[in-house]
Amino acid sequence: MSVRHDWYQSETKVVVTVMLKNAVEKNYNVVIERDNILMTAENYELKLELCHPIVPEKSSHKATPSKVEISLAKETGERWSSLEKKSAEAAAAPNTQKNKQNWDKFVNEFVAKDQQEAVSDEALNSLFQKIYADGNPEVRRAMDKSFMESGGTVLSTNWKEVGQKKVEVKPPDGCEYKKWD
Repeated sequence: MSVRHDWYQSETKVVVTVMLKNAVEKNYNVVIERDNILMTAENYELKLELCHPIVPEKSSHKATPSKVEISLAKETGERWSSLEKKSAEAAAAPNTQKNKQNWDKFVNEFVAKDQQEAVSDEALNSLFQKIYADGNPEVRRAMDKSFMESGGTVLSTNWKEVGQKKVEVKPPDGCEYKKWD
């Protein structure tokens, strides 16, 4: 018999919900221990080795028409990363020595990328300066107007287009423009 279970937590307790219709009629039983819970019913068994210890004396269970709720009192108020110990161990496994992150390599790659971006930003800035310096008064006026009215988000050299109306703010994709007072 396949029965689904789920869980949630608060600061003081963990609640395991077992979706089992008519649990009372199926003679369900729950055994709550400090590190384990066991729930049995007709053709069903749920065994959980808990991630952290609980207080069995303050824990309880109740059946409703569609489920069994097992309320487990936490021994400490810490947040559980998982319900079961084996899940917590599996989540910690990537932190083993063989999968260890080489932070020096990461920093070097980051610095190299940052330097590359600085060089490309510098080249782009030089290009805009050259266009401005070599441009006629109409091009300069278009660049000034488009840059100022758009809050630095648009740079146009087309005075015929820019001179007719106010230039709208156009932030890059994924960005939001906020006007500062």
